[in-house]
Amino acid sequence: MSLKILILGVNGFIGSALTEAILKEKTWQVYGMDMGTDKLDGSLGHSRFHFVEGDITINKEWIEYHIKKCDVVLPLVAIATPAIYVADPLRVFELDFEANLEIVRKCARYKKRVVFPSTSEVYGMSQDSLFDEESSNLVLGPIHKQRWIYSCSKQLLDRVIYAYGIRDGLDYTLFRPFNWVGPKLDNIYSSKEGSSRAVTQFIWDILHKGEVRLVDGGQQRRTFTCIDDGIAALLKIIENKDGCATGRIFNLGNPKNDVSIQYLVDLLVDLIKGYPGYEEVAEKVRIIPVDSHAHYGVHYQDTLYRVPSIENAKNHLGWVPTVDLREALKKTLDYHLSKPALPLNDEEAA
Repeated sequence: MSLKILILGVNGFIGSALTEAILKEKTWQVYGMDMGTDKLDGSLGHSRFHFVEGDITINKEWIEYHIKKCDVVLPLVAIATPAIYVADPLRVFELDFEANLEIVRKCARYKKRVVFPSTSEVYGMSQDSLFDEESSNLVLGPIHKQRWIYSCSKQLLDRVIYAYGIRDGLDYTLFRPFNWVGPKLDNIYSSKEGSSRAVTQFIWDILHKGEVRLVDGGQQRRTFTCIDDGIAALLKIIENKDGCATGRIFNLGNPKNDVSIQYLVDLLVDLIKGYPGYEEVAEKVRIIPVDSHAHYGVHYQDTLYRVPSIENAKNHLGWVPTVDLREALKKTLDYHLSKPALPLNDEEAA
């Protein structure tokens, strides 16, 4: 069956990669909305890709029409950078929760399947050694630690979607990405402090500043997952063969890629040395430990580790991640650096 897929935030990291995979591997139609097209070069003009430039908080009639028209809805629009959680928490709440709640309600009203991006952040400071979708407690800090507003917003939407499933029979799947990395994650030539996710922020710091500031010495551990593995899981979720994904939550991460942030930075520096034109920059980079409160402010709080159980995805989707961290980072760097070196000082790159 040729499905009609609505992707809101189609120009984002996940949305653009998912669109490209659908057009390459499936016969499905993709209807996409976003505020730009810089990550969609490989998809624009394809006969099965229908794009409109728009904002989910403004173009509500277009969205409602396409929710009614399509079979599966993926609302992928969200702010997902910790610095913004701390600096502008209300903006995070308004977009990540309020704007997406309207979309979820329309999916429930029109009986449309929704595949919603939860987050590994919902586990917060859980003490479990492996985070389990069905049994792990979701533990957040006190109210003044505004860093958790993203986690709280996502968690509440998870609960709302689950409740619509129980009360109204909403067909849904929640997926929790664990630090997906790969090409097009962010633009390393326009990133500024705090505006990118960890991997691309570090790449930008190495290339443009010659130094990396490691919050609390980089002892926190994270699980990194190649976008290729994540997209493979999403295709299975959307296809939903024999209802395997309906009403389920899936951690989508690679437990084998659990490393400290310090290890991540060291590996990035080592890999960048292998790209012509960037060797000297990488050789000279300085690693500077900084206090988290000095870096992010007093409203910041963190967790030391975040490792998923992926038994649900193995058992119900038949999915197992295969890409190790070095290869995932190499794919990311190949996309950005397999071209002549660009000017690396801040003024020229701006």
